[in-house]
Amino acid sequence: PLLTTCVVPTLTLPLSVCLSLSDDSASYGPVFQEQPVDTIYPEESPEDKIIMSCRAQASPPATYKWRLNKWEIEIQEGSDDHYSLQLGGNLVISNPDKSKHAGNYSCLATNEFGTVISREASVQFGYLDMFSTEEREAVYVKEGQGVVLLCAPPPHFPDDLSFRWMLNEFPIFIPLDKRRFVSQTTGNLYISKVEGSDSGNYSCFVTSSSISKSVFSKFIPLVPLVERPIRKYPADIKVKFPDTYALVGQNITLECFALGNPIPQIRWRKVDGALPVHHDISMAGGLLHLFNVQYEDEGVYECEALNSKGKDWHKAHLYVEASPEWVEHISSSERDIGSDYTMSCLASGKPKPHVRFLKNGQMYGMHELSFTDLTFDDSGMYQCIAENRHGVIYANAELRVFVGAPSFELNPVKQRLLGAKNGRVVIECKPRAAPRPTFTWSKGTEMLSNSSRIFIWEDGSLEIRNVTKSDEGKYTCFAENDRGRANSTGSFLVTDATKITLAPTNADVSVGENARMQCAASHDSSLDLTFIWSLNGNPYTVHENSYCMSSSELLIKNTQLKLAGRYTCTAQTPVDNVTASAELVVRGPPGPPGGLLVKDIGPKSVRLVWSQGSDNLSPISRYTIQYREVRTPEEDWKLATTSPPNVEGNAEAATVDGLIPWTEYEFRVTATNTLGTGEHSNPSPKIQTLDAVPVVAPSDVGGGGGMSRELTITWTPVQPQYYYGSNFGYIIAFKPEGGFEWRKVTVADPQARRYVHKDSSILPATKFEVKVKAFNSKGEGPYSLTAVIYSAQDEAPTIVEARTLSATEAVIWWIPVPQQTVEGYQVRYWRKSMENEALAMRISSKDNQTRLDNMKPDSHYVIEVRAFNGAGYGPASQRYEIHTKKAPPSRLPKIISKKMHSSGTTVNIAWEPVRPLANESSVECYKVLYRQDGQNTGTLYTTTKQSIDLPMHKDGDYLVEVRAHSEGGDGAVAQVRISGKLSS
Repeated sequence: PLLTTCVVPTLTLPLSVCLSLSDDSASYGPVFQEQPVDTIYPEESPEDKIIMSCRAQASPPATYKWRLNKWEIEIQEGSDDHYSLQLGGNLVISNPDKSKHAGNYSCLATNEFGTVISREASVQFGYLDMFSTEEREAVYVKEGQGVVLLCAPPPHFPDDLSFRWMLNEFPIFIPLDKRRFVSQTTGNLYISKVEGSDSGNYSCFVTSSSISKSVFSKFIPLVPLVERPIRKYPADIKVKFPDTYALVGQNITLECFALGNPIPQIRWRKVDGALPVHHDISMAGGLLHLFNVQYEDEGVYECEALNSKGKDWHKAHLYVEASPEWVEHISSSERDIGSDYTMSCLASGKPKPHVRFLKNGQMYGMHELSFTDLTFDDSGMYQCIAENRHGVIYANAELRVFVGAPSFELNPVKQRLLGAKNGRVVIECKPRAAPRPTFTWSKGTEMLSNSSRIFIWEDGSLEIRNVTKSDEGKYTCFAENDRGRANSTGSFLVTDATKITLAPTNADVSVGENARMQCAASHDSSLDLTFIWSLNGNPYTVHENSYCMSSSELLIKNTQLKLAGRYTCTAQTPVDNVTASAELVVRGPPGPPGGLLVKDIGPKSVRLVWSQGSDNLSPISRYTIQYREVRTPEEDWKLATTSPPNVEGNAEAATVDGLIPWTEYEFRVTATNTLGTGEHSNPSPKIQTLDAVPVVAPSDVGGGGGMSRELTITWTPVQPQYYYGSNFGYIIAFKPEGGFEWRKVTVADPQARRYVHKDSSILPATKFEVKVKAFNSKGEGPYSLTAVIYSAQDEAPTIVEARTLSATEAVIWWIPVPQQTVEGYQVRYWRKSMENEALAMRISSKDNQTRLDNMKPDSHYVIEVRAFNGAGYGPASQRYEIHTKKAPPSRLPKIISKKMHSSGTTVNIAWEPVRPLANESSVECYKVLYRQDGQNTGTLYTTTKQSIDLPMHKDGDYLVEVRAHSEGGDGAVAQVRISGKLSS
């Protein structure tokens, strides 16, 4: 029969070998199922025991012993000793005692085949003491400065603490941000810039995850001190990560934090290369996380802290090492007596692991064990141990030495074997025997010997070449050693050979087209025939782009370049196979160009050279070049202007024009042919164009105002991409309107946006023409458009008087400036020593007085006035100081009665007197507002008494509002409703 399917053979690689020892298949040495693990026992634990696990699978069952620090533990059943064994081998430590039971434990499992020893596991006692009960001293620090609050954690074990800080009470924890940082190494709290809101009591909260315990320190008072103006301080790194060791595959975190005002920015870099791909930066830059660390991540890491006042740096080394891992290790084996055998182990790691062997739990050798002429004494349980300072790994194996007469019971000669005519066949003979037997073969009654067609192999197999029909018959293998003799017989049948009758033919297609491969063969009718396809010697996987047609036809749909190559058809029966091949040519868009380099770098152009990639059997017609400014997003590629404009397919170089001077670029090239456009080349190395004279002038030139005898000039700075070179700055030119000679000054700061020229000869409110241009190390650019501005006003207003009206209001008068260019006045006022919180208002030039509001009660205020016009502000007046009145009474009058007069025409309202607090104004009188319910206005009465008679109205409900009045203003309001139904 013919199998009408395409078969792709599957190759299975053995990932592990399970060896059955056949001398007694039901018996074997110990194999650990559970081993002890490192244990931390909390000293305050309510549990009164520790259990160390140990369980081994073995037949017959294993017995167990334990060692502490290499010494065997004596365990006596029924005694009141601390140690006892559970069923299965677990060690129970009752009422653990640190002085007796801390140390390294190992378990030994033994049966008649040998002994294995477990990995060592430590028992340690964990604790976290309470913080000292001594009071912590208060910390005083000026606002704007940085501060460090020390945690000083109490004695503890292990060293796996985590830290948080509480503010004022539990459980209010401080949120961490770019200004506040808690080191998980020291526990200290760092505040880069102290603010008034930081005032409070702080406590360090420490948690040990190993023993599930937390403690917190006595509170530390933090007292910010007011300083005006707030000073600025340069960045100063206080949290510095040390030289650090990490293991391959670990995740680690490096800490870096700085004090300073403004709050410093934290930047990270790897000094000798790029930061690892798998990294993350958190806590506003304070933490650098490295995930799945690899050897190539080793190197020097740097954190940089910077603000407008200065920079600070810190560098430290990251060393990457590794725990031991097996490259090669021992496995269980059964070997013939008298044979040679080698056990070897190879482990990777850093530092290089030390390798040693144990036999039945005892030291036996180093690196490699070589056995010559194996004996029964060599049988046993072997362990290979690899160790460095980061860990220990074990590999266990049983070696069993076998001796016995030949036996075909488990592996007889194959009973029926087929072979193709003119082919080759091998009949295996593999009895179980030790020592190795000698082999002879017979066909029927005829003994066979080696010839040109028949050959007996050393392992006992019989090979027959150029098979003929006469080779059919019964074949017997004889095996013999000093322990005995055995034989096994099988039949050999000869079949017709398989032959290719239709071979696949070569095909030539374009990408996306279909291709067809056909194959046919003749074969022995008693056998199944299978067709197997391969591509370039590898099994061909049938996928969505291909499928089998009929019995031996392969259709490849939507052909891709990767499917080009040599297709081989294999016609296969259980007995033999034959092959035939054909070439599939696939033409498609070009591959990516290679070796892209940048040469002849100029200010606005570069020359690119590259090597042609694969044309994929269709000639390249043209190239396309793209560029990207390195400062832009990675996907922001743009089409380049080239010379020549059209880059022909035979070119391997072109010039890119229209670039910006002193700018970092990278480039890529794409090839196109008649079948499409291929993939981009890899980006070129990054380059920077040469510098050039600036061509962009500053914009929005203007200015004016300022102090007396000053000329203030302002502009919008040029964007960095238009600097075109180093040493960038500005040249400012100015002259009086109508003047002939321009005066010029240089400003070297590229981010500058104003220049103030001071000159005692400058007249106030004088028109000037100004213009600004840029320069760099290559030369000067064009001037901006000329602007007209005014020099500063020369005269300042004179404050005549200012007086307070209440706790929150004041009024001010001044003598105006007698210049026609004045458009108005600005009045600024602030609490003394708090000018940064000044309030300001603009007043028309027609007015010379104004009311000030939103002031604070009982406060010392400073006031100044200056004139302004389109050129800016003039000089300020002399400063005038006033003191606002105390706040009005905060307590409201308590209404004690409302009575209607016997005549029914009036109603009397009485209240208790208001007594002001110490920081409030004295009561001068009481204001009583009498209004109809629902109306905003009414009749206002004033009285110095604690009662008043009001007219009684019959047209609805009325409200009476009573408040105390003082020089600081009106106090709180008490209200009572009059309905006309009062008792007399």
